[in-house]
Amino acid sequence: MTLSDKLPLAAPHVLDERQIRRAPKVLLHDHLDGGLRPATIIELAGHIGYRNLPTTDPAALGRWFRDAADSGSLERYLETFAHTCAVMQTPEALFRIAAECAEDLAADGVVYAEVRYAPEQHLTGGLSLDEVVDAVNAGFREGERRAAAAGHRIRVGTLLCAMRHADRSLEIARLAVAHRDRGVAGFDIAGGEIGNPAGNHAEAFDYLRAQGARVTIHAGEAVGMDSIHEAVLRCGAHRIGHGVRITDDLSTGPDGRVTLGRLASYVRDMRIALEVCPTSNLQTGAAASYPEHPIDLLRRLGFRVCLNTDNRLVSGTTMTQEFQHLATTFGYGAAELEEFTVNAVKAAFLPFDERTALLNEVVLPGYARLRAEELGRVPAGAGSLV
Repeated sequence: MTLSDKLPLAAPHVLDERQIRRAPKVLLHDHLDGGLRPATIIELAGHIGYRNLPTTDPAALGRWFRDAADSGSLERYLETFAHTCAVMQTPEALFRIAAECAEDLAADGVVYAEVRYAPEQHLTGGLSLDEVVDAVNAGFREGERRAAAAGHRIRVGTLLCAMRHADRSLEIARLAVAHRDRGVAGFDIAGGEIGNPAGNHAEAFDYLRAQGARVTIHAGEAVGMDSIHEAVLRCGAHRIGHGVRITDDLSTGPDGRVTLGRLASYVRDMRIALEVCPTSNLQTGAAASYPEHPIDLLRRLGFRVCLNTDNRLVSGTTMTQEFQHLATTFGYGAAELEEFTVNAVKAAFLPFDERTALLNEVVLPGYARLRAEELGRVPAGAGSLV
């Protein structure tokens, strides 16, 4: 592949926001504590007497989170979570936040989501790890019911995160395995990448491998190839959270042809999915702008790339907005949006028959309708495509 191949292809027309919102989407990288409604944060803070919020105006609070995250630093970005985690310490709060998360995603056209959080960050109110997981899972089931009542279908699984800088990873790994038939889809490790290599938690990953558990690891965001190499080849990650620094293992020859190094080839050829989050990457400095973001190059090189939000509140984004950014920047149409969604279905931590049903019964029919609208073969409708 040459660099000239990176040039965007013109779509029949740019899809509008309504069409993108109605399209079926699959979301694999979304943090529960990064997606709260500002009004909910304010209300819950009032209930518990938390007085450290920068403002109690919902619109202003939403803007504050986005502005605070626009630092170009992953470490500064992560500081914003002190406020959200502060109000997520009771079963009632966790239940409500999870239910609202499912409702919000469903209203945005998400039909399947894996939402992650770190149970160890929700214990200051006296909850046990199991009680945290039970409250969140119950909230998601309630949110699924509310979404269905509003005419939206969604299924939500959870990913339990251990924190890189802490020493509870084996405990969280055991927790994920214990709850994997009760709504937990897999395990993740998150937090500041710099100075906290995933290999420090080798015992947890060895346990997960022995148990046949599903694993995704944040890697290749603040740290480059070494982090991805360790996540994939030492820790056994089935997916990589972000992973955009895989471009460090690409080289361009005098003729403009892009060549993959050994690690990049392994990740691509083994179909290890990259959970890419463009807006978040801009905020943390992993990419300078949407046009300069490597997602289009990675897609054209054949990596299994899927599109994600990361933190909807902190990044001020939705899946619809992420798709819109790519459609505007790279000229993507329904075919490219479908490609990202199919990639996400294939990488989902679901049994094969359930992934097949999601693909054949929901995703492919929805995008067939969207392509027909794009080409003007059928009038654009106002209803859901799922």
